[in-house]
Amino acid sequence: MKRSMIVTAGVGLALVVAGCSSGDDAASTPGSTSKTTTASAAPAPTMDMSSFAALPAVPAAAAATVSCEYPAAGQASKPANAPATADVSTAGTATVAMATSQGAIGLTLDRAEAPCTVNSFVSLAEQGYFNDTPCHRLTTGSSLKVLQCGDPAGVGTGGPGYRFANEYPTTAFADGDPAVEEGMVYPRGTVAMANSGPGGTNGSQFFLVYADSVLPPQYTVFGTIDEAGLATLDKVAAGGTASSRGAGDGRPNSAVQIETVTVS
Repeated sequence: MKRSMIVTAGVGLALVVAGCSSGDDAASTPGSTSKTTTASAAPAPTMDMSSFAALPAVPAAAAATVSCEYPAAGQASKPANAPATADVSTAGTATVAMATSQGAIGLTLDRAEAPCTVNSFVSLAEQGYFNDTPCHRLTTGSSLKVLQCGDPAGVGTGGPGYRFANEYPTTAFADGDPAVEEGMVYPRGTVAMANSGPGGTNGSQFFLVYADSVLPPQYTVFGTIDEAGLATLDKVAAGGTASSRGAGDGRPNSAVQIETVTVS
């Protein structure tokens, strides 16, 4: 059975994962038939972030282009072709306009941070993969405040039929560096990939950080959210969640449907 995105809250640390490996009980997923309760509309206060490190600087690109790998993985939730793998640029940005049922969300994707991730997102957007799909999960906890999207099935287990490896900030650390397990601040306005753990498990699911959040640097950062998008996210967060894993973690009460995603 496919693994859904889950949150494990520790002391000052929240862990977000999503993807397509086996082993989880479907009753733990947002789309299950387990009993749900509605959380308070008021988000939890943001925890004191001063004890957590900032994300490291983005390493300089070693070359103007890179080769990417997108091996097949499971069945696609919506028809999609894997992106091109050769001569992927490490420079410049892509501007994304995301029209949703709750308002506009604009993104700027940074190829210097994550060229293979941006390459995948742009490819999926241009194929219409994200059009008419839900943002299936909202978290409003003290250490994790994100909206997650990118699963056409809307249950947290879907993907594009391929997977790929982490990029920045994971790649800013040497193999075996214990710092990769430590909580760091993913600042408000960050766009990052969800995954199901180590081993190159990124697919199509991504999350939008609407308030500073604490995560280990194992979730690829690939862009930022504009002010209009943050206003949309703030509105959604204020509506709270229909919780399936505990207070402040489940489907947003203010349902978010991505209508179209266009790239320029």
